[in-house]
Amino acid sequence: MDVKWKIKRFEALSVFELYNIMQLRSEVFVVEQNCVYQDVDGKDEKALHLIAEDQGITVAYCRLFKPNEYFTEASIGRVIVKASHRDQKLGHILMKEAIEVVKVEFNETKITISAQLYLKKFYESHGFIQTSETYLEDDIPHIEMKRS
Repeated sequence: MDVKWKIKRFEALSVFELYNIMQLRSEVFVVEQNCVYQDVDGKDEKALHLIAEDQGITVAYCRLFKPNEYFTEASIGRVIVKASHRDQKLGHILMKEAIEVVKVEFNETKITISAQLYLKKFYESHGFIQTSETYLEDDIPHIEMKRS
C-alpha cells in the first residue's frame, strides 16, 4: 500500500478527484449502508477535503470545516474508508491527519462531529466525548461528539 495524502479546497479538486470522492461516498454511505439521502448538500464548496489515494484510487476521505461553517466549533465530516482498505487502520490515520489539519489550517483544537453511534468507541479513541443524546440522521442513529 502506497497511500498519498492530499488537502485541497473545493475549487482546486480536479474533476477526476471529485468524481472519485463522490463515488466513494456513494459506495459507502448510500449503497453499503443502504441509506438514501442527499449527499450533495451544498457544503463541499466551503470545506477543505482530505484525501488518501492508493495508486490513484481514493481510499479514505473526510471534509473539514472552519468554526461556524457547520458547527460553532471546527468540524470533521463524511469520514470514510473504502471497504478494501479498512483492515489497514486507515480510519485512525485519517482522523489523526484530520485533527492535525484542523490545528494547522484553522488554528483550532476544538472540534465537533456528528458521529454514527456505532463508531462511538472509534471516535473516543481520538479524544472525542459524547455531548448529546442519540438522534436519527437519515434514519441512522447519530450522536454529537466534541474534542477540546
